[in-house]
Amino acid sequence: MTIGAAGHGWGLAVFPLLAGLIAGVFSLVLLVRFAQRRRPAEGVWSLAMMMYAVASLAMYLGVVAGWTVAEFKTYWLLGAILNVPFLFLGEAYLLTKRRALAHALLAVLVVLAVVAAWVVVGARTSASPLSSALPLGKDVFGGGTKAHRLAQLYSLPAYFLLLGGLLWSASQMRGRSELRNRTTGTVAIAFGATIVAVGSGIGAAFDIVPLFSAGLAAGIAVMFWGFLQAARPTAAKA
Repeated sequence: MTIGAAGHGWGLAVFPLLAGLIAGVFSLVLLVRFAQRRRPAEGVWSLAMMMYAVASLAMYLGVVAGWTVAEFKTYWLLGAILNVPFLFLGEAYLLTKRRALAHALLAVLVVLAVVAAWVVVGARTSASPLSSALPLGKDVFGGGTKAHRLAQLYSLPAYFLLLGGLLWSASQMRGRSELRNRTTGTVAIAFGATIVAVGSGIGAAFDIVPLFSAGLAAGIAVMFWGFLQAARPTAAKA
């Protein structure tokens, strides 16, 4: 069912399209590294980036051609609810010394993801908000409903844990010249995640669609650059 068949123009749609393409490439790079090195963090991050890509492409389709219920639910589930928790899970695998703790967190997150999918897929929606360029979850699902509240319950704590872990990791590497690339990349990843969070938060709150869509592309581009910096070979310590 298409609500806004006329769409809202390429000017707004090009940024989520770009974000989806960058995230897709990012996901493939991580998947190749995971296949080569079998590092769980890179496998989980590859999944998170694929979620980001699919959610961004769902937004692109909704903006350029008019939102459908399926597109909005895909964007809401993978982008607004699940993406950041899986990013944090990857960081947990990277930072924890006890792999069993990260495995336990993975099991919990898989259960929570199934619950979120069941809630969002079965949620009732209001058709009229889908005619706007950027429908809000509180309007589509209804403020205070489970589908609406899950975005706050899942993503907000995960974002602050993710940001705190990245900044802590960067602080531990500060002053070590042989880890300069890794430090720079870690800070850039934290900055990129913040661009996405601030851009989407302010853009949605004040209905500034260009800020929201540009934030998706700019944030993931900075995160990708940060990852490439952090993944560069470290210099041997003199």
